[in-house]
Amino acid sequence: MKLVVRVKLLPTPVQAAALETTLHACNEAATWAAEVAFEENARRVLELRKHTYAEIRARWGLGAQAAQHAIKKTCDAYTTLKANLRNGRYGRPGTKRHARASGKPVVFRPQAAQPYDDRMLSWQHEQQTVSIWTTAGRLKGVAFTGQAGQLAVLAVHRRGESDLVCQGGKWFLIATCEIPEAAPNTHPADFLGVDLGIVNIAATSDGERHCGRQINRKRESDRKLRSKLQKKNTKSARRRAKRHAGKEARRAKDINHKISKGIVAEAERTGRGGALEDLGGIRERARLRKPQRTTLHSWPFAQLGSFIAYKAKRAGVPVVYVDPAYTSQECSQCHHTARGNRPAQAVFSCRVCGFVEHADHNATHNIRQRGWMVWVCGAQSTAPELTLIA
Repeated sequence: MKLVVRVKLLPTPVQAAALETTLHACNEAATWAAEVAFEENARRVLELRKHTYAEIRARWGLGAQAAQHAIKKTCDAYTTLKANLRNGRYGRPGTKRHARASGKPVVFRPQAAQPYDDRMLSWQHEQQTVSIWTTAGRLKGVAFTGQAGQLAVLAVHRRGESDLVCQGGKWFLIATCEIPEAAPNTHPADFLGVDLGIVNIAATSDGERHCGRQINRKRESDRKLRSKLQKKNTKSARRRAKRHAGKEARRAKDINHKISKGIVAEAERTGRGGALEDLGGIRERARLRKPQRTTLHSWPFAQLGSFIAYKAKRAGVPVVYVDPAYTSQECSQCHHTARGNRPAQAVFSCRVCGFVEHADHNATHNIRQRGWMVWVCGAQSTAPELTLIA
């Protein structure tokens, strides 16, 4: 399986200036190549190379490999745009949003990521330095750092290209690693049901609830600050909102990593699989009041699900996805389903058999049972192929 390891570069001021100049030149060249591709309708690498390769090397001073990567990056961007248009990401054909997306060339940000292959970048893992190509020449001895576990994975399993990117004035290399998968558990003893929700981010059929008052208070505080800055809408408010959004996303990502790690570790320890709800299209199906809508959309549940899936795949834990319909209204004991079984948000009380339990835990038992039935029927474990380690 593929994992992505991000390491932080520690360049000197001179090295940082060279990296910034290189990144800007590569993205300017890619933007120009995108304009040529749009005008000439040349969206394939070989075709676009005929129109742009010589000019890119002469005008921006890029090396042969850097020029090739700029052209390929442009073609990949148009491929992604075409797929998004086809899948309705920009609305229906004929709408203003669709016309804006398809009626102009792709533009790359000055600090957008630039791919590097092994001819442009070499790693010295013992010294924790890299040698990297720039428009000012080869930079040697650029230090990098990272967590010990990530660096160990990088040294052993790195394969293919790495991306140079600048985020918030800090430099990173994002490297792809090929990790051998653990032997899958083909005979799980049971399944650990996982319910994702608004009040409790995740609850399991073992009785665990992964959330807390402190996290919910912080989420509410973030929502109020975001609303306040959006209403103010000054230049400084927009700048602060952007900085705060990054901080909020990093905090949520850290919490999702911790939750997913705990869930997968427990399933692996007890020889069980994981059962999750298939939440595809949940934002369109969910009928919630406005405050609840804001809370639902402010948490990256898809990210949490992908973290659980890839960690499970790495640990050999099977994962199945079940139909989420009525899991919160169905009694896990007698399977009577009715809206009246939920007299309150956190309370489940069956009107037929009288079974009473926390609503989230009752839902996890239903998910666990459905997961076992799906497994018995021959469902295969699935997990994303590419996930970021952070």
